[in-house]
Amino acid sequence: MRFVGDLHIHSRHSRATSKDMSLESLWKWAQLKGIAVIGTGDFTHPKWFQEMKEKLETIDNNIFKLKHNYQSNDIPISCRAEVYFMLTAEISCIYSKNGKVRKIHSLVFVPDLATAARMNAVLSKIGNLSSDGRPILGLDAKELLKIVLDISDDALLIPAHAWTPHFSVFGASSGFDSLEECFEELTPHIFAIETGLSSDPLMNWRLSSLDRIALISNSDAHSPAKLGREANIFNTEISYKAMMNAIKTRDGFEGTIEFFPEEGKYHYDGHRACGISLSPKETIKYNYLCPVCGKRVTVGVMHRVEKLADRENGFRPSGAPPFYSLVPLPEIIAETLKVGVNSKAVNNEYLQLIEKLGNEFKILMDTPLDDIERAGAPLIREAIARVRSGNVNIAPGFDGEYGKIKIFEEVERKEIKGQGRLFG
Repeated sequence: MRFVGDLHIHSRHSRATSKDMSLESLWKWAQLKGIAVIGTGDFTHPKWFQEMKEKLETIDNNIFKLKHNYQSNDIPISCRAEVYFMLTAEISCIYSKNGKVRKIHSLVFVPDLATAARMNAVLSKIGNLSSDGRPILGLDAKELLKIVLDISDDALLIPAHAWTPHFSVFGASSGFDSLEECFEELTPHIFAIETGLSSDPLMNWRLSSLDRIALISNSDAHSPAKLGREANIFNTEISYKAMMNAIKTRDGFEGTIEFFPEEGKYHYDGHRACGISLSPKETIKYNYLCPVCGKRVTVGVMHRVEKLADRENGFRPSGAPPFYSLVPLPEIIAETLKVGVNSKAVNNEYLQLIEKLGNEFKILMDTPLDDIERAGAPLIREAIARVRSGNVNIAPGFDGEYGKIKIFEEVERKEIKGQGRLFG
């Protein structure tokens, strides 16, 4: 069975998250997006753990469903589908190693509530699990991996958003130059990395050291509407064991749905306070200093990949699964309407489209373009056509600032509106 999984999200108990990040809301938005399996996130947080025990029921194969009495009836018929949950959490490790402060985020997957409870009991002796849905522990990432392995043979740890400058295994500010430097003799137990919003598989394929592992992608959503901005495509039965095996072996792992990496917050180097965005070559030219204020710039993902890569751009390993670069549908609608992505106009258009055509991933990837035009407008049809072909312009994100997408020039917008459809 082919389906989409978004396995890294957060609850409302994590910092800087929406109060709407409830199990009920996640269940609803997963259907609107077209996601079959979603991570619970934050199983280490006591209140969220209790809520999961109350609202989720275990079905076969260590997968969970939202109990019927918590399900709503306001899902468009065109989007209604089964939604399953998998127990996941993100843990922040801050520690010193090899003379440098390290800040490494990791995703942890466990098969059942009993295993999660054992994990929480161990971690609660190391740090405060109640302060944040993504707990911060003074623990070596290697030691966290050892705990995961000792807790259960079925548990799995994957380095999160592996290239983010400040909080990742390869991050320019506090990461390592290799998985082996971080995890040492336990490195064979790392079966995947999460590429993060600012990188894609094409960038990661430049490192031969990553050929043996899977490259997964997830939304890291802090609000329900952000679900699925990145996700994974599986072709397995829907079960914890089958999905974890697909990640470990890549048998049944059919690729990822990606942000255009330029849209990510840390693709380029730069200094947000001064509005300075720099390519790696420009950063080197300025000796890693902001040309406006002289402070050190934040080195982004593209620069970091360039530094660690041992292959030229464009290399594709044999047997590597495909990936699909998309722009979230609300952003496409916002571009066509020339309004903010969180505006009421965008929300209304979004709901009308999915009610007519089905879930967001179906519209972005599979729905015939003529059907999209009949359901909406020529501009939306043309915008989706361009996104599918990669014909978009993006001012790269830098130093915590998202990249800015531009699909149309103003003259094109007027011609498309005036002529029905400008392009075949």
